[in-house]
Amino acid sequence: MTRRIQLFLAVLMSFSSVFAQRNSTELLLEKLQIAALATSRLYVDTVNEEKLVEDAIRGMLKELDPHSTYSSAEETRKLNEPLQGNFEGIGVQFNMVEDSLVVIQTVSKGPSEKVGIMAGDRIVSVNDTAIAGVKMSQDEIMKRLRGPKGSKVNLGVIRKGAKNKLNFVVSRDKIPVTTLDAAYMIRPGIGYIRLGSFGNTTHKEMMTAVKKLQKEGMQKLVLDLRDNGGGYLHSSVDIANEFLQSHDLVVYTEGLNSKKREYKANGNGMLKDVPVVVVVNQNTASAAEILTGAIQDQDRGMVVGRRTYAKGLVQRPVDLPDGSMIRLTIARYYTPSGRCIQKPYEKGDKAGYSKDLNNRLQHGELSNADSIHVDDSLKFKTLKKGRTVYGGGGIIPDVFIPLDTTRATPYYTKLVTNSIFIRTTLKFIDQHRASLKKTYPTFEKYLNEFLVGEELTALLRKEGESAGIEYNEKEFLESKHYIDLHLKGLIARDIWDMGEYYHIINEDSDEVKKAIELLQNPEEIK
Repeated sequence: MTRRIQLFLAVLMSFSSVFAQRNSTELLLEKLQIAALATSRLYVDTVNEEKLVEDAIRGMLKELDPHSTYSSAEETRKLNEPLQGNFEGIGVQFNMVEDSLVVIQTVSKGPSEKVGIMAGDRIVSVNDTAIAGVKMSQDEIMKRLRGPKGSKVNLGVIRKGAKNKLNFVVSRDKIPVTTLDAAYMIRPGIGYIRLGSFGNTTHKEMMTAVKKLQKEGMQKLVLDLRDNGGGYLHSSVDIANEFLQSHDLVVYTEGLNSKKREYKANGNGMLKDVPVVVVVNQNTASAAEILTGAIQDQDRGMVVGRRTYAKGLVQRPVDLPDGSMIRLTIARYYTPSGRCIQKPYEKGDKAGYSKDLNNRLQHGELSNADSIHVDDSLKFKTLKKGRTVYGGGGIIPDVFIPLDTTRATPYYTKLVTNSIFIRTTLKFIDQHRASLKKTYPTFEKYLNEFLVGEELTALLRKEGESAGIEYNEKEFLESKHYIDLHLKGLIARDIWDMGEYYHIINEDSDEVKKAIELLQNPEEIK
């Protein structure tokens, strides 16, 4: 036995000899340290110590709740970026079309717009490295386009009408990340705002939109939180404050090692007297559920849609020295009436937890209000009017709207899940961008006059067939209305912005139409 191994074993024995003198926490830490040292020094083959430690952390968290997680330094950066409010890059929205990066839009006053890059341009090289036609992953392309503020990047661009490749030197800058998807007047006197998530700038974005809509005559509001996966608690509380009276409770948190903490409105909100209907669905989660629960429990407005996701666990970030992070659950969220937002779960069973939404669908909960399981032992009362609401996880809406399954023929579903609609509209716009802009100089003209023609639907069928989706005329005709709506909305999104997409799509939304009906007939609001 070598001298080095003898010394190492002596160290292990010295650790073991003092186990009895340690408290349980110290003992467990020493146990982990010895296991890691023994594995890295004595194992028969080479060990990747970094991966070993990461696997150990992931293994520990796996046995806890479904939302306690570990992320590497790179994963942490990607997770935080959408909520921070900005990133550093060249300022373009793009999509990949046939292994080529096509600019959909440039960020207004951003670095790419300043040097003359335009919608429809194909970026084919970055700093003399080809990115088109080389099967480069989108993540790899993003790494090349992004970089520190002030750094320069040379872009090679192919543009329709230009004989040769164009070259642009772009100085990277801070690029804003918005979380407000749409804001417009959906009916006379009724505004519509859709929030995609809750980031650092969401409250500011929303209130800027509110002021604009109020100038346009907004007296009532549809607040759309469908598919909003949540984000920062403070952002949700700040928005709830705009609707609530002074000292109204927004949410409280409590856990075994976390004392009860209450978040209350300060009474200086701009929307305290504006009637509101909140629209939710089964993908509305976390911070979005906090806002929804506060408005419902304080009898501040009606909730329309389907039971929300039921993610009500509070995570505290634990930053690790290498930039990685543990997000550890420390408490639960409770609505003002005392309902726990979090749905039940079994520790360590993340696979079962992830099947919850599919189980709801199979059990009929998304299509039939009577299929929603409510527990009479979890009855709660709203705080102003004493209406009955139920706990057990998530927010059950005041008005249930079933999932629309009529449009979802197998053919339509395959087109959606294989991104055929997006591929089709990108190609169509690429071919007709100039004529579309000339024919429809304003969105209003496009909204009123554009019709989906045979050329576009033929392209859709062709793209579907190229992806192995056999054309089914019967199912195509059954879903034709929804297909046309989807295509028209996506074209509007790529010519203008996401708000125009929802402007079109919402006119066929049962949830949004019901919200408008409730606001137009106040006597229907309880």
